[in-house]
Amino acid sequence: MTNLDQALTLWLNGSHSLFADGMAWTATHTLTWVPAMLLVLYVVIRNNNLTGIAVTLLSLALCIVLADQVASTLFKPLVARYRPSNDPFIMYAVDVVHGYRGGRYGFFSSHAANTMAAATYLTLCIRHRALGWWLYSWALLNCWTRVYLGVHYVGDLLVGTLWGLCVGWSVYKLSRRFFPQLVAYDARHAHRTGFTPTGYSIQSAHLLISGLAATYIFVLFCALFQ
Repeated sequence: MTNLDQALTLWLNGSHSLFADGMAWTATHTLTWVPAMLLVLYVVIRNNNLTGIAVTLLSLALCIVLADQVASTLFKPLVARYRPSNDPFIMYAVDVVHGYRGGRYGFFSSHAANTMAAATYLTLCIRHRALGWWLYSWALLNCWTRVYLGVHYVGDLLVGTLWGLCVGWSVYKLSRRFFPQLVAYDARHAHRTGFTPTGYSIQSAHLLISGLAATYIFVLFCALFQ
């Protein structure tokens, strides 16, 4: 199984394309996604009362912290599996970009866990199908950058993705269980024209889609000039 993971990782890792290098390098950095994150903040504030804003933002923060810390603080030092870029057996076969090799250990991927947890939570909160596809495409793009850059095995990403899905779903369910007034607030707005089943305006969902699309264009633009 380990050999298969290594072979698949090396097959997906790197290329001879400077454009692909630039795209992966730009997309993997958190700063690239700050404008989209600010749009999420705006949409949450715009579509919730004070309780909803507080619970949603705290729940989203909990998703990210829980996904990240279980991966980085617990599993990485406990499992101590080298990243491909630092694995003595294959590190010189791994293509790296700008000399970036990441930390020593990589199981499992906090990038995959963080983005998948946030995408799952926001998808459940907003309940707009097209936006859900865009959010998951963002999480999968981040997964691709990590294997392309050689800092994670495919197995690291699969486990991180599964953990992120569990975290996002669990935090959403718990927030609705302990704050039933949010469910009541959603229900009052659910059947209004131009709103999603959870009370978010369709216009807000389209705004987030536009923000993600604009960021994708920015990533491609930066890749052209790497």
